[in-house]
Amino acid sequence: MAARTSNLQPQGSACVGLGRWTVALLIYCVAVIVFGGFVSSSLSGDGCGMHWPSCHGSLLPDGTLKSAIEISHRYSSALLLFFVLGVLYAARTVLPKGHAARKWLAWAVAFCITEALVGAVLVKTGWVAKDTSSGRVGLSMFHLLNTFCLIGFLALAVDAVRDPRPVARGSSPTRWALIAGALALLALGATGAVASLGDQIFPASSLAAGLRDDLNPASHFLVRLRGIHPFVAVSGALYVLAMVGLVGKWCPEPVTRRRGLWLLGLVGLQIVLGVVNLALLAPLPLQSAHLLLTDAIWIAFVLFAASAYRAEVPVPGEAEPSGHPATVRDYVALTKPRVISLLLFTTFAAMFVGKQGSPSWGLIVAVMIGGYLMAGAANTINMILERDLDDAMGRTSTRPTVTGRVSPRSAAWFATYSVAVSLGLLGFGANWLTAGLAFAGLLCYVLVYTIWLKRRSWSNIVIGGAAGAFPPLVGYAAVTGQLSPLAWYLFSVIFLWTPVHFWALALLLRDDYARAGVPMLPVVKGEHATVVQIAFYCVLTSVVSILPFLQREVGWFYLATTAVLNLWLLAGCVRLLLKPEKPQARFVFKASMVYLALFFIAVAVDRTAWPL
Repeated sequence: MAARTSNLQPQGSACVGLGRWTVALLIYCVAVIVFGGFVSSSLSGDGCGMHWPSCHGSLLPDGTLKSAIEISHRYSSALLLFFVLGVLYAARTVLPKGHAARKWLAWAVAFCITEALVGAVLVKTGWVAKDTSSGRVGLSMFHLLNTFCLIGFLALAVDAVRDPRPVARGSSPTRWALIAGALALLALGATGAVASLGDQIFPASSLAAGLRDDLNPASHFLVRLRGIHPFVAVSGALYVLAMVGLVGKWCPEPVTRRRGLWLLGLVGLQIVLGVVNLALLAPLPLQSAHLLLTDAIWIAFVLFAASAYRAEVPVPGEAEPSGHPATVRDYVALTKPRVISLLLFTTFAAMFVGKQGSPSWGLIVAVMIGGYLMAGAANTINMILERDLDDAMGRTSTRPTVTGRVSPRSAAWFATYSVAVSLGLLGFGANWLTAGLAFAGLLCYVLVYTIWLKRRSWSNIVIGGAAGAFPPLVGYAAVTGQLSPLAWYLFSVIFLWTPVHFWALALLLRDDYARAGVPMLPVVKGEHATVVQIAFYCVLTSVVSILPFLQREVGWFYLATTAVLNLWLLAGCVRLLLKPEKPQARFVFKASMVYLALFFIAVAVDRTAWPL
């Protein structure tokens, strides 16, 4: 392999010069793409009418600023094609046959041509300037995908000139983590393209007016789609954070970690710029800067993935096989079905709350199966990451990932497939807001609770417990396609209820958590502080549960039922506060589950039997 590598790596000034020209080509390509974004954002796409490649029958602009902008972009795009062809010719002259850079540059030529053809179709069909057709939206997304392919292959060419080692397929966890990352960034770019169209054609007069339009079912579909992009951006950023951390462990070469840090830095900067863009109503210079950063993030991701594939080592901590093949029961155990049952019930009830009646059975089945698979994937990832903690705790020491009946690699495959099937069921069976909310719940559970907080802070369940509050949002969005204040009230009730439920369990398992070194509240602050906090969050839950009635979202049946439930749970918490012993903690733990189930039954019955 060493001899082969040396044959693929030419020496001397010719290779150095080729590397510089390849970098210059990538920079120029990004500049052309940003210029194209400026043409669209400035509504100059119709500057030459529906004529292509000429401008109103001439090779020169007709004297207007819009035509000058449009024809300049066409000439810069044509120059890009010649530039790519020239660098490809140089690569074939300097580099030996079989060198990866030659292949990547050849692919760049192909996508450079399709890039020009897409532009021609947009002009010839009139899908430019203020056109609002669905065809333009679809072609704009394809245009974005083509652009990513073009600069991705150019980035690979730059990388290959410097490091000719082959980019292999990689192992299953690395490959699928990076594929999911690519899909997340593509989704982010596609929704960004749609959001940009919405901002260009339907500019908002103020931030508040823009948000109202985004949530208004009567708004144009471009305006309503615009509101999805910030949500996708945050979800995608959280996934990239997790992906860089995991792949960095599996592929510990310094260049991989360094590129991962660059990727995270660019994503963080993009989030900040996105917030500023939103606050300032997307002015033209910031739109161009946003697009530039999008391209830079994609280039950083491609380079990160290339180095990860080269540097990969076996995944650490792989469990030894137990000698028994994994069964269906083992894979079901990965999903923690007993934990999921209550989450699915809140999803189911929230569908009736949002519909104010009975949803279709087809929708119910799609949402229930999709929700189970997403929650099951989150629990599976949790088991992979917490094998050491599970082994130290008696309650979890028989989990399949601890005993070796299911290896971490097989569990990762299972989680990946579960997420993919779940997104398909929820996205196509309900809507993509529903799918996105379910995926956001997974990210919150894995990143915020499991990776960030559980081993570091006693407030882990307070903040990270928000993951368990996503199911009612999923159910509500599945039947309405949006989230009303009532949906967020349901979210808030579970968010505040979670410490009551979980800290009661933590009191029962205090010794287990102490032995495993998990800083749960009873371990860090003691029993008295824990029961005080339980009582405090129980009061907060009771107060928030009354707000839907005050907002006239529900009626008197809900109020009466919830009042009884609140008094019952408060009484149990007061008894625990006065006598902090295990029987009282066990009562609060079990009563909290009954409370939540009956609470959601009450709100579903009230909204269904007496719709407002």
